[in-house]
Amino acid sequence: MTLSAAMIDPKMSDTPAGPDNDSSILTKTKPKTQRPPLYKVMLLNDDFTPMEFVVHVLERFFGLNHAQSFEIMLTVHKKGLAVVGVFSFEIAETKVAQVMDFSRRHQHPLQCTMEKE
Repeated sequence: MTLSAAMIDPKMSDTPAGPDNDSSILTKTKPKTQRPPLYKVMLLNDDFTPMEFVVHVLERFFGLNHAQSFEIMLTVHKKGLAVVGVFSFEIAETKVAQVMDFSRRHQHPLQCTMEKE
């Protein structure tokens, strides 16, 4: 029985060694990450909340300037509702809770809701 060079020393094999030829290396694939779903935060019109209060809420909780807040307030007043912003679930949920709590503390029936975009 004769031993080949590859049996004695695997480095002397006829197949070239290298990262492309090593069958023991598993290729790693990067997992594809998805963006989290976004949620629209909306204000609903009612007949009792003063327009100035709605403008104040928009400025305070959504960081809008007075002109932007006034425009959105008019949209809520004329169309019955308006999208105030689009956020991740946690941020949208927090904004809705803040607006609802602030409105209740000031005894206004202003409604703020969120829905998946």
